[in-house]
Amino acid sequence: MYRHKNNLKKAIIAVMGIVLSVPVYAERIKDIAKVAGVRDNQLVGYGLVVGLNGTGDGGAVFTSQSLKSMLNRLGVILPTDINLQSKNVAAVTIHADLPAFSKPGQTLDITVSSIGDAKSLRGGSLLMTPLKGVDGIVYAIAQGNIIVSGFGVEGGDGSRISVNVPSVGRIPNGATVERAVETPFGKANELTLNLRQPDFTTSNVVARAVNESIGPGTAYSVDAGSINVNAPRDLAQRVAFISMLENIEVSPGEASARVIVNSRTGTVVIGRHVRVNPAAVAHGSLTVTITRNTEVNRPGPGQAGETVVVPQTDINVKEENNRMFKFDPGVTLDEIVRAVNQVGAAPGDLVAILEALKEAGALRAELIVI
Repeated sequence: MYRHKNNLKKAIIAVMGIVLSVPVYAERIKDIAKVAGVRDNQLVGYGLVVGLNGTGDGGAVFTSQSLKSMLNRLGVILPTDINLQSKNVAAVTIHADLPAFSKPGQTLDITVSSIGDAKSLRGGSLLMTPLKGVDGIVYAIAQGNIIVSGFGVEGGDGSRISVNVPSVGRIPNGATVERAVETPFGKANELTLNLRQPDFTTSNVVARAVNESIGPGTAYSVDAGSINVNAPRDLAQRVAFISMLENIEVSPGEASARVIVNSRTGTVVIGRHVRVNPAAVAHGSLTVTITRNTEVNRPGPGQAGETVVVPQTDINVKEENNRMFKFDPGVTLDEIVRAVNQVGAAPGDLVAILEALKEAGALRAELIVI
């Protein structure tokens, strides 16, 4: 029995040692920062979807012009005064994100959206469409069959039912990259890490962790959002260096004290560092109910007079018991929530209490309304 207890004690100590050796709130650098210049680029294009079952654009002028232009390029000469109107064709815009380091020949997923009066793109095919960047250069070519998750049904009397959005679809691997976008990845002696959430403490912690892991003087903080890191010039070594760099674990600085209020949904999020100075809060509500009834007064038998309709109004005022709670110095988040729940405050009442505490100077936090 003694040996069993001794072994159990050693196992508990070993487990505690493992737990204590793990950094608290440790995160990898790749989860909190990105390498400057390594980013996606947006592409957009305009094209035609054909093969629709009568759900395309009926009288859109730009659709007719685009269809005539396409047929002319394919060698079909049409009279200039003809007006093509086909419900089997729809004008669409195409957009996609071009990831960093994409090479010619790779494929992208694209989204196709109707810009005319097409009711649905289900069953349609996108014709060859160039996708351009913000600089006007073509970086990809799109084409393929559209997948639409929604559908719509319309009756002869004008009634209509629609599920999801049938005027928008996707084409997996629907675009082929034709041109690569240059990045500053291997052109400088330094790399810049940009924090997803700028914070001076986190910036300092990341720079210190890199210097401790790789060597003194490797990294230094530029500001709250950027850390410069000396990196090898050789591309192969630089890739291995970044692979090691982004897997370094750090404990980022905690967010500042904030209270976030969503005015549309009534959602309230209170950060863990929110504190309240000494304050007393009274919470109560006044309910006024007005009911209106109609009474009919008729003259009795043998009595002269007319039947009169008399409105009767009843007003009932109900006031709940005012309940007051007190905040002591340095009250924590748990105590704030517990005190507000004890008085039965609804989300709207909680917002009013927090705003009043802010105006009184008792709420030590930034109150943000979204």
